[in-house]
Order: sequence, then C-alpha cells, then structure tokens
Amino acid sequence: MPKKKIEVFEDVKKHYVRMALETNKMASTAKAAGVSRETLRKWIKEYETEVLDQMEAEGKSVVPSEPNDKEYKKKYELAMKLLGEKELEVAVLKDVLKKNDHL
Repeated sequence: MPKKKIEVFEDVKKHYVRMALETNKMASTAKAAGVSRETLRKWIKEYETEVLDQMEAEGKSVVPSEPNDKEYKKKYELAMKLLGEKELEVAVLKDVLKKNDHL
C-alpha cells in the first residue's frame, strides 16, 4: 500500500526546503526543523525543483553557494589591481606635495 502524503506535512517540508535554499545554511535549517541534515537533504531532493520554480515565479533568488577557486582568484586579481592603482595615486599625490613644498 503506497504512503499517502499529508498536505500539511508536505507544506512544512517545502517551507524548510525553501529556507535552506534561500539561506544556504543546511545545518541550522535542519536544526530549526528538528530533523537531521540527511532528512533535510532528502526533502531538498524531493521538492527542490518545485520550490525553485515557486521562488522564481515570486522573483526571489537562491543564495549562491560558496565561491569556487576560480571566482576567488578573479576577485583576488581585481583587488590587487585596485590596490596597485591606489598605491600609484598615493605616490603621485606625494610627489605633487613634495613639489609644492619646494616652491
């Protein structure tokens, strides 16, 4: 005999799946739901597509997962470029101040 799904419980599960997807905090979401992370993972596997479609229809977005090495490298390179530009600006301004002091 197949298990009959109770709609109220399904809505609660979807709520926690949505919370997990929105925050990307699986452990704290599982704890809030009072279930194990493995149980929450099963719920996500079961309801993820439906919940994501609902969120997309509402214009909500999912918190991206942790950046990968390529993204970190790109951000690092941009930060180094900006830092170099700022150091150049400081050097030019110091040079201008020195020239003004001698006049």
